[in-house]
Amino acid sequence: MRPIIEFCQSNMHTGTDQVMKKLEADPDYDIIEYGCLGNCGQCYAMPYALVNGEIVASEDADTLYTLILEKVNEADAWADLDLD
Repeated sequence: MRPIIEFCQSNMHTGTDQVMKKLEADPDYDIIEYGCLGNCGQCYAMPYALVNGEIVASEDADTLYTLILEKVNEADAWADLDLD
């Protein structure tokens, strides 16, 4: 399943605009930009995004990018497990 990564327009001042552009270059990700994701306290305080509906946040945009990739890889690992 392709990961869905969501960004808030109001959070772009923290550098998430560059993170979003990097991720958009990869066709394996579904990137969605919203005017508001309803996490105003988080949005005001630091760069963040939603990865498959879960908040991923960091002190800076570069670290956010790394954490997003880690979250995607973690989800891929769970999806690859054969639980039968």
